[in-house]
Amino acid sequence: MADKYNRSIYQSAARTATPTAIQVDDDNVQGIQVIIDVTASAATPSVVPTIDGFDPLSEKWYNLLTGSAITGTSTTVLRIHPELTAAANLTAQDFLPEVYRVVMTHADADSITYTVGINSTSM
Repeated sequence: MADKYNRSIYQSAARTATPTAIQVDDDNVQGIQVIIDVTASAATPSVVPTIDGFDPLSEKWYNLLTGSAITGTSTTVLRIHPELTAAANLTAQDFLPEVYRVVMTHADADSITYTVGINSTSM
């Protein structure tokens, strides 16, 4: 049976700029859900979530999934798993490399309050 666990990537905070990307090192992870919960926003914020994999040979990051811009209060779930059906900006049918990161890119300085967590399943 696969092990399941969750972790916090970004604690709840009002942000006005792109925070430092959080790198995750996981052995034997088969799939993840990245849960973005926006609880408050001011004016017209826009933040785009991405999940990137790391190639240790070239030492470069590459994109696995880019979500749609988040502009107000909502809960968004991004999924990556080799057995899921791909859906634009929501789900990638892919496996996770051992090292990946979650990036929350802010388009402007309008305040937006959110948390980001990961649920994952190991092989």
